[in-house]
Amino acid sequence: MNLVLDIAWTHIQARGRQTLVAVLGVAIGVGFSIMMAALMQGSQDDFVKTLVNALPHVSVNDERRRAPRQPAEDMFGAAEIRGLTPATRRPGISNPMAMVSALEGWVPGSVTLSVQAKGILRYAGKDLTASIVGIDPLREARVSQLATQMRQGSLPALYRATNAIILGDRLAEKLGARIGSNISVSASAGRVMTARVVGIFHAGVRSIDENTAYVLIKTAQVLSDQTGLINEIRMRLNDPMNARAVAERIVADTGLKAVSWQEANEDIMSSFVIRNIIMYTVVGAILLVASFGTYNIISTITFEKSRDIAIMKSLGLTQATVRRIFVLEGLVIGVAGGVAGSVLGYLLTLGMGSIEIKSPFMDSTHLPMVYSPLHYAIASGIALAASAIAGYFPARKAARLHPVEIIRGAT
Repeated sequence: MNLVLDIAWTHIQARGRQTLVAVLGVAIGVGFSIMMAALMQGSQDDFVKTLVNALPHVSVNDERRRAPRQPAEDMFGAAEIRGLTPATRRPGISNPMAMVSALEGWVPGSVTLSVQAKGILRYAGKDLTASIVGIDPLREARVSQLATQMRQGSLPALYRATNAIILGDRLAEKLGARIGSNISVSASAGRVMTARVVGIFHAGVRSIDENTAYVLIKTAQVLSDQTGLINEIRMRLNDPMNARAVAERIVADTGLKAVSWQEANEDIMSSFVIRNIIMYTVVGAILLVASFGTYNIISTITFEKSRDIAIMKSLGLTQATVRRIFVLEGLVIGVAGGVAGSVLGYLLTLGMGSIEIKSPFMDSTHLPMVYSPLHYAIASGIALAASAIAGYFPARKAARLHPVEIIRGAT
């Protein structure tokens, strides 16, 4: 084995310039693939984080996944009901406090009650529809990032005015309202009230910032014309990725419609799968191009060392040993390129992450980058495998040649 190492190292040193070019080719491929993976993964994680922070991880409302069964269907297995209007149900979740107590017993996170209502906001001659959410400010901080998303005012300010309301920044901009403005709010039940703007928030999701307003639970109940109404239970989990499993268990236990944040954004989450395929295809293409450089270098070395191959085989070295020599040369180039590429990838990622971005449509001021050891391992592993394969094929061809044919051709 020492002989194989010595010969391989001698070949690499003898062609220092070509070896350096091959190492640089692998390093550049590894470095840029790491930077691309860090950028795309970082932008995806940042977007998911924005979604997770803007929405509850799980929301339970007073709807049902399936229409309630009719008494005849429960009594007779062969009965089939068509065109029958379901019984009128009183809006709201039945016995919500008991349900919250039961959920707090096993849900790994925080739970709070809220009221969802639709209304029309009127101010300065403008009418805009909005989702009005009744919340408990003291518990809201446990289930959402609303407290940290406040641009003006604060959540406790809801207690400091009669019929206080907090608007999304885009909604406030459309209305022309500001802190202290008195706006008219009317709900579908026909109730109209005057509300004072005590806060403005920015969630970073356009649909929320344009169409959402927060009030106290009792204010939303008055608007809905139903005292004691609770039609939504919202949850924030310790691990957001468990949201789908928690929602499925709630549906199984209660029959109510429980929606996880993944389900609420299924179209976006499915697009991430395609995006990841594109990312790894681009990364693979970069590394594949780099491997061609290694293949070219090893092929050149093999051709130039034909006389050496003839001498080695004349001295008794087997085809397998000759193949190992040139494969080892490819592996050395791959290892050196992988190490240099990892350093280059880290520096490129660091440089991209330091670029400052000033845009009114973005909260972050720098590109979101992910420093994941997995990116380095994948890029280096692919580069190493590509270098080994690039060294194997020229070595196999050279090892099959007969020493006499090589010497005759060389002379």
